[in-house]
Amino acid sequence: MRSGPQSRWYVPYLFLLPGLALYILWMIYPLIYEFYISFFDWKLMPGQVSTFVGLENYRAILEDKVFWLALGNTVNYAIITVAGQMILGLTVAILVHRVTVAKRIFRAIYYLPVVTSWVVVAFLFLYLFSAHPGGLINYILVSLGVLTEPVAWLSETNTAWIAVYALGIWKGIGWSMVIFLAALQGIPDNLYEAASIDGAGQWKQLLTITLPLIRPTTLFVLVMLVIGGFNVFVSVFLITGGGPLHRTEVVLSYMYDRAFDRLLFGYGAALSYILAAIIVTVNLVQMRLFRRPQVEY
Repeated sequence: MRSGPQSRWYVPYLFLLPGLALYILWMIYPLIYEFYISFFDWKLMPGQVSTFVGLENYRAILEDKVFWLALGNTVNYAIITVAGQMILGLTVAILVHRVTVAKRIFRAIYYLPVVTSWVVVAFLFLYLFSAHPGGLINYILVSLGVLTEPVAWLSETNTAWIAVYALGIWKGIGWSMVIFLAALQGIPDNLYEAASIDGAGQWKQLLTITLPLIRPTTLFVLVMLVIGGFNVFVSVFLITGGGPLHRTEVVLSYMYDRAFDRLLFGYGAALSYILAAIIVTVNLVQMRLFRRPQVEY
């Protein structure tokens, strides 16, 4: 009987099996079951009958004005926060990359918000934008004479979004910085030296060397941030609760409201799959538009 590595081809799969089993149990199975629920008027209580409604939940969502409002808010949030995180993240990465002393300290300081709990920072921003004079933003603006009286930031739709956008951008800058910093460290210094000898200034080097060479990284950051932007939930849920009158609702907070406040589990499941389809479509379009042959040096 032949023995050797080829006769034990199955050994790696045995090591992969426990992790794969857990992934199927806690990820794949719930996703499939949720898709199944989306076709029912799902009842949670024992003894109640869940009625099959087919595509009715999906049809109702497409006719739901609050859903379209929430989707518009989600798209606006994704556009503003993704742009802010990418621009500021790249700027900070360039500055940290040029630092020669205490680079690790600066990197840790900027990355600290990323590892801080969303719940903690949401309550922090609740304090910062508090309508009372004790709120830090109101205190500073009133003290400087910019405002004559405190503003109820979180009670009005437009001003409430300022707090939500600010939190999303502030918390994500550190992650973008780390990814961009890794890409910047992979660019040879001799390219910048040659460009300087040819008379290229800082902006010219940024446009002709840095940005083209980090294009694959930029695409990766863009895709990941867009996914995160469309999945915004905790900050909106804790800061505004989707109010007033659903004006600051996003898709996930509206899904939570339908499923767990109104017990419309089939409707909530359908919402989640519509959002997933939108995210996949947006990312495929992004990758098609921004993918180009990699720049070599």
